Amino acid sequence: MTDEAKPPETPVMMENPATAGNRIFAIKTTAKQERAVADSIKKAVETQTDIKVVAIIVPDELRGYVLVETPESHARIEQLVEMIPHARAVVKGETKLEEVAHFLVPKPVVSGIDEGTIVELIAGPFKGEKAVVKRVDMGKEEITVELYESVVPIPITVRGDHVRVVEKVEDQ
Repeated sequence: MTDEAKPPETPVMMENPATAGNRIFAIKTTAKQERAVADSIKKAVETQTDIKVVAIIVPDELRGYVLVETPESHARIEQLVEMIPHARAVVKGETKLEEVAHFLVPKPVVSGIDEGTIVELIAGPFKGEKAVVKRVDMGKEEITVELYESVVPIPITVRGDHVRVVEKVEDQ
C-alpha cells in the first residue's frame, strides 16, 4: 500500500499480535480503592491463581472502576474478583479498545487553562498566592502568571501542575 492511498492525518489503531484475542473488562470497585484493587489483582495473578492478566489500567477520570486486559473469559475474571478486597463486580460484556483508548493518551497539564484565568499557586516560593494567567505555553506545559495582589506586576513562569484553577475566564 502506498502513502497516497492512506491519508496521513487519519489515526489507525493497529492490533498488536501479542494481544490479539484479549478482552478488556471493567471491574467495579469501592470508591477511592481503585489503586488498591489494581495492586491486589497484580499480586493475586502473580502468586495465587493461574488466571492471566496482560494489563491493568486505573484511569484517574474513571472513578470506581479498574480496567483489565486479559485473554480469559468473563467467568474467570469473576472468579478473580471474588478473591480481591474492594472489588465489587465485573461489568457485563466486554469493553472495546476504542472506548478506553482516550485513557491511554496523557492529557496536557495546561489543558483547560486560558489567558485571564485566576489560579492559585500550589508549589514553589509563591505557594498559596493567587495569580492571573497571562500566557499559556502548551508545548512546554508552562504558564506565565502575574501575582494577583502584587504592587508591581512581575511575570512568573511556572509548570502547569504547580497551579490550581480558582476561577475560569468567561467568553464574552
